[in-house]
Amino acid sequence: MSTYYEFTNPTKLCSGKGAADNISYELKMLGARRPMVLSDGVLEKIGTLSIVLDSLGDLQVGRVFTDIPRDSSVDTVNRIAGEYRDYGCDSLLAVGGGSVLDTAKGVRLLIGQKADDLKTLMGCESIPRGEHIPFVAVPTTAGTGSEATAVAVIKDTVNHVKMEYISTELMPDVAVLDPRMTMTLPPRITASTGMDTLCHAVEAYSCIQKNPVSDAYALTAVGLVRENLIKAVRFGSSSKARLALANASFLAGASFSNSMVGIIHAIGHALGGVCGVPHGDAMNILLPAGMMFNRKVCGDSYGKLLFYLAGEEVYLKTPPRKRADRAIAEVLRLRSRLHALTGLPQTLKEAGVDPASFPEVAKTALNDGASIVNPRQVTYEAVIRILEVCYGD
Repeated sequence: MSTYYEFTNPTKLCSGKGAADNISYELKMLGARRPMVLSDGVLEKIGTLSIVLDSLGDLQVGRVFTDIPRDSSVDTVNRIAGEYRDYGCDSLLAVGGGSVLDTAKGVRLLIGQKADDLKTLMGCESIPRGEHIPFVAVPTTAGTGSEATAVAVIKDTVNHVKMEYISTELMPDVAVLDPRMTMTLPPRITASTGMDTLCHAVEAYSCIQKNPVSDAYALTAVGLVRENLIKAVRFGSSSKARLALANASFLAGASFSNSMVGIIHAIGHALGGVCGVPHGDAMNILLPAGMMFNRKVCGDSYGKLLFYLAGEEVYLKTPPRKRADRAIAEVLRLRSRLHALTGLPQTLKEAGVDPASFPEVAKTALNDGASIVNPRQVTYEAVIRILEVCYGD
C-alpha cells in the first residue's frame, strides 16, 4: 500500500425507502429546471421509470430518451448529446443500470466539454474542468456502482472494443438509492449484478492503489453482499436486502473508482467487447480464477477478506496460513449457490464463448487499463491460462 494516496467521492448519496421522492428537490438545488431523462424501454414498460417521473413535480422535462442499448455505445452518446442541445435541456437525470448511467456520463462529458464526438475525449484523468451539467443518477441494478464512480465504459461498435473514460467530470452530483428501483429485478440478474459488486470490492481491496479509505468501503461492501445477496435472489421483494445491495454497490463503486480494479475486469471487458458476455456474468465466471492468479502476491489481503466473506466464526477457526485459500473457496461456494438458484453460468462454455476467440480476448485484455494496476504482472500467457481454466470441461 502506497504511503501517498488520493480519494475522491464528491457524489451526494440519498439512500433509503422513498429516496426517489427527493429527486425534484435535489435537481432544483443544483439549479436544474429542464432535465433530460435517460432510461431504457424495459424500465419504461414495467413502470419503474414512472415512479421517478411522478416525483418530479413542477419540473419541466425537456426530453425523455429510452432507446439505450444494453452496452452503451459512442454513437448513442453522440446522438443523445445532440438531442440534449436541440431540446434545450439543462441537466441530466439517469434512471437505469450501468449502460444507462455510463451513457449519461458520456453525454455529460460531451456537453460539458462542448464536443461533438466522444472518441475525441477518451483517456484517463486527461479532461479539464468543463461547464457544470447537473447530473442525478438513479441506479436500477445493484452491481455496476456507476453512480459512485469516475469511470465510464462505452463501446466502440466499429472496432469492437469497450473504451474506458476516467475523470471526476463523469461523477454524478447526486446518487439516489431507492429499493423500489431494484424490486423487479429477476433472480438471475440480481445474482449477476451482485457478483459484479463483489468483484469490484475484491479487486479494489487487492489493487496496487488500495488505501485505508478504499479498503473501508470495499470491506463493508463485501460484508453486505455476503449477508444479503442470497436473500435478495430468493426473496426479491425484500426491501431490506435490496437496499443493502444497493448500498454495497455504491460503496464498492466508490472504492474501485479510487483504487482501481485489475485482471478480472481487464478480461471481463475483453469478453464483453469480443464475445458479448454480459459484464456481471463475466465477473462471476472470472472472479475465483483471478483471485487464484493474484494469490501469490495478495495472500495476506485475501486472508483478511475471509472475515467479510464468511463471518467471524469461520475466520477464527481457519488457520492464518489457510485463510486466503478459504476466501477463494467461499467465493466458489457462493457462485455455486447462485448457479443452483438461478442458472448463472459458472464457466465460459456455459456462457457460449468459443475458445477460438481466446487469442483476441487476451490481446484486448492486455490493452485494457485495468491490467496496468493489477497487483501481479499480467501477461498474454497468464490471460490465456485463466481463460482456459474458466472455460470448464
